[in-house]
Parts: sequence; structure tokens; C-alpha cells
Amino acid sequence: MKIKLKEAADLVGGVVIGNPELEINGLAKIEEAKIGELTFLYLPAYEKFLKSTNASAVLIGPEFKRTRDDLSYIEVKNPHLALQKIIISFLKPEINWEGIDHSASLDPSVKIGKNVKIGKNVVVEEGCSINDDTTILHNTVILANVKIGTNCLIYTNVSIRENCKIGNNVIIHSNTVVGSDGFGYIPDASGAYQKIPQIGNVVLEDDVELGSNVSIDRAALGSTIIKKGVKIDNLVQIAHNVVIGDHTAIAAQAGIAGSTTVGKHCMLAGQVGVVGHIEITDQVIVGAQSGISKPVTKPGKYRGSPAQDMGQALKIEAHLRNVPVYAEKIKKLEEKIAFLEAKISEIISKGS
Repeated sequence: MKIKLKEAADLVGGVVIGNPELEINGLAKIEEAKIGELTFLYLPAYEKFLKSTNASAVLIGPEFKRTRDDLSYIEVKNPHLALQKIIISFLKPEINWEGIDHSASLDPSVKIGKNVKIGKNVVVEEGCSINDDTTILHNTVILANVKIGTNCLIYTNVSIRENCKIGNNVIIHSNTVVGSDGFGYIPDASGAYQKIPQIGNVVLEDDVELGSNVSIDRAALGSTIIKKGVKIDNLVQIAHNVVIGDHTAIAAQAGIAGSTTVGKHCMLAGQVGVVGHIEITDQVIVGAQSGISKPVTKPGKYRGSPAQDMGQALKIEAHLRNVPVYAEKIKKLEEKIAFLEAKISEIISKGS
């Protein structure tokens, strides 16, 4: 990477303060950057590193003071988003091969689009289709009748089960499973669990990204649906017949039980658990380690287990942290009450 500061500023719509001809040869975190590198500042917690950074230039928001004259700056409204644009334009990793590796096993019926890349030991079964500009990396297995859209990137060791549908611009990271059997069993007269066939599929709409080791179960009937623009972190479990609304983000180790619907533009933080057969409305934010045990009908922020309005939950947590203090105060009050009761009894006995 070698670009002039002005080129980076033009790309992100920023204003150069300093030397527009400064040559940038890399990107780095503000506390680790070296001479010749561009860094960024968008969180107040990192402002302290501005005094000591060795970077040559900083992507900076207008709310921060530019305290060093020896640095050049690109002032931009959203430095984090600006950094993303620079990385995509100048540092995006490239897949360094063309075509289909000789070790891949593709059924003759598979339909392949233009500029498709398929790596070593990939298996694609009968009835599948893979559209233009899609890349499938090594050891991935795609079972029968899967449809994969345009410009997808599927990393190593991914499993996509039969009949699933993948939209355009989808990214699936390593070791993720799309379309595993839903957790469906029913006890018989003896109490032994009998498996309910899971004959539905999974649909990933356009612009979805799945992290590594994600499990998305196929529907018992119909489809488990991950809608447009959803982003799912590593180690997330999505059960059968769940529907996740457009542009919702789900962080690591969250789990959603079967037949639940999550609305649009929601955020589920790490280790959130959601029971089955409920609905969560649009624009809901759920704090880490919370448990959703009933429908959420109002947009807003929720926290706790069972989850409740975040403001109320934080007040309760504050009181819980003060329980030892409260216990000591109660003990002293009880002692005072006992003392006063003894005095009152003494006065009454003397009066009689």
C-alpha cells in the first residue's frame, strides 16, 4: 500500500489538515502506528494516544482537538467508516487463484457462473448452482440442490446442507454449518425421544455475513430465514424456523430457540438467550448475557435475565451491588429499634 494522503481524503470525503502529498504506506492502531502509517481516532478512550503516537497521519473526527503540529490529519465525520473504505479500496485480501482446483468434486449437473473460484477438496453435489464471481475455499461441502448467488465468499470447511438458498454478496466464515437438522424430538409412550424429520431449509438473503462456527438449523417445515444485511458473529446458534429481520446484528455465543422472529435493525449482544415461539419487534437492543423469556413489543434497550427495560435493570443491579451496605444499615436499625422498644417498655413499667 502506497498512497498520498490527499488520495485517502478524496476517497472518504475528508479534509486534509497538514501535508496532502504525504505518502502513506500502511494502516495501524493509534497506539502501535509507526512513521509512514495512517491511524484513526474515533473513541474518546483512545484520545490519550494522540500525544504519543508515531503515526504520520490521523483520521480524526471534528470533535477531537488536533494537539500536535507535527502530524497531518484527515478530518472526517466518521473516522471508523472512513478507515473501512480505505481498507476495502487498498488492502482488501485477494484470492490468488483462478478457476476450479483439480481436486474439487463437482457433480456434472452443477451450474457454474462466470469467474467462479473453487478451492481444493470442495464437494458440490447434484442440482446445485453457483453464480458469477463467487469464491468457495478449500474443504467446503455443498449438498444437493443448493443455490448460491453472485459475489459470495465461502471460507474453508463450511457445510451447506441440501436445498438451502444463499443470496448475493454473502460471506460465510470457516467451520460454519448452514442447514443442520433442527432440534426436533417428541417422547413416545416409553419416554424415549423420537426424531421429527426436519424437511425444510435455510434461506440467507443478500448481504448476510456469518462468522465462524455458526450453526443455523434448517426448518422442520418451510424455511429458517436470515434476511437482508444481517450480521452474525462467531459461535451463534439459530434454531429451526427462526426468522431474523433485515440489518439485525447478533454477537458471539447468542442463541435463539425455534420459531422465534427477531425484527429489523435489532442488536443482540454476546451470550443473549432467546426462548422459542416469541416475537421481538424492530429496533430492539439487548445487553450482554440477557435472557429474553417473553415477547418484546416495544423498541428500546433491554437487559437482565429475564430481560427488562435497561434503565430499570441498571437500577436493580446498582441496588444488588449495595446489598451488603443495606444489610449493615438494616442491622443497625434493628439494634436501634430494639433499644427504643426496651426503653419504651421500661417507661411503661415505671408508669404503671
